[in-house]
Amino acid sequence: MSLFTRRFVQNFITSQFTRQLSVTHRHFGLLFTDDHEWVKVDNGVALIGISQHAADALGDIVYVELPETGEEVSKGDDIGVIESVKSVGNIISPVSGEITEINEELADDAAVVNRYPFEEGWLVKIVMSDESELEELMDEEKYAEFCAEEAG
Repeated sequence: MSLFTRRFVQNFITSQFTRQLSVTHRHFGLLFTDDHEWVKVDNGVALIGISQHAADALGDIVYVELPETGEEVSKGDDIGVIESVKSVGNIISPVSGEITEINEELADDAAVVNRYPFEEGWLVKIVMSDESELEELMDEEKYAEFCAEEAG
């Protein structure tokens, strides 16, 4: 086997393993709401987006309206709007706190939410005021069961 062929095979195997690993573990640590938002918490800051299930149900997302930074929100508040070719939906805050950052990239390319809802398609960051609210959210397994029941 030539050096080129060996490197190609090694790179292919490595890339396949990395891709499989990232797909398998990409939702690690996420919590979900019954409104189909996801939350990932890091040091009291909640990163929030919509689930793949929601992105698929909405279809092609064409517009995302997000709140202003500095706004205080309560769990259950409408904090934005997502518009697709099929429908318009509200973004519901899964936690209470202060909005410290919004994903400004979505103004130029709202469809990134469809392509990467768990990565570049995040919506807002909220410094949480009550971390106990997280106890009411679902882990990935319970969320999958919830989606199956909702579809069934």
